[in-house]
Amino acid sequence: MVEQSSRGEIFVVDDDPAVRDTLSMVLKAAGYEVICFADGAALLSVARSRTPAAILLDVHIPGKSGLDILKELHGEDYPAPIFMISGQGDIAMAVGAIKSGALDFIEKPFRGSEIVGRLDEAIGAYARRQAENASPKFGSLHFPGREPLTRREREVLEQFAAGASNKEAGRTLGISPRTIEDHRANIMKKLGARNAADLIRIVMTAAQRAS
Repeated sequence: MVEQSSRGEIFVVDDDPAVRDTLSMVLKAAGYEVICFADGAALLSVARSRTPAAILLDVHIPGKSGLDILKELHGEDYPAPIFMISGQGDIAMAVGAIKSGALDFIEKPFRGSEIVGRLDEAIGAYARRQAENASPKFGSLHFPGREPLTRREREVLEQFAAGASNKEAGRTLGISPRTIEDHRANIMKKLGARNAADLIRIVMTAAQRAS
């Protein structure tokens, strides 16, 4: 019998043993190797020297919160996608985590098939962008007097300016349409755009200034 090759390691951080066991079983069945941590300190000691295919990080964990750990890992620049796992009441916190570099968030209770699908999509999209060595085309654009956009916000803006729908942009970047909407709202707020047309005008003006 030929042993199935691993699709990569997933780091799971959750203080609930039942959640860790469930995720471990579901992800192993999908071909991933799984390493579980009960708190953020244990994750940090490994994640700084060893890069997984992705990290699933619960918002509420003992000691430092998932958000604190995300910031210590420099989520925006970490070399693997990081998903926040959040309970029903934590959505505002999860959206804050996205602003701190989390790729997306997954709400509890979740289905195993949903987790696997979201991870497959995110890891695939991340690998494609790495292979293309793709920094956002709008990475060099400057918006004087405006709050700077994060790298992921620039990626979302690039998709939006190309005419992609939330669903299409989400598929390209490996994140949910809902998270694309959150990014878009944040981009519009940062750039002072009143609506979609105004946002495009601001981007085009910046592009003309740069050329």
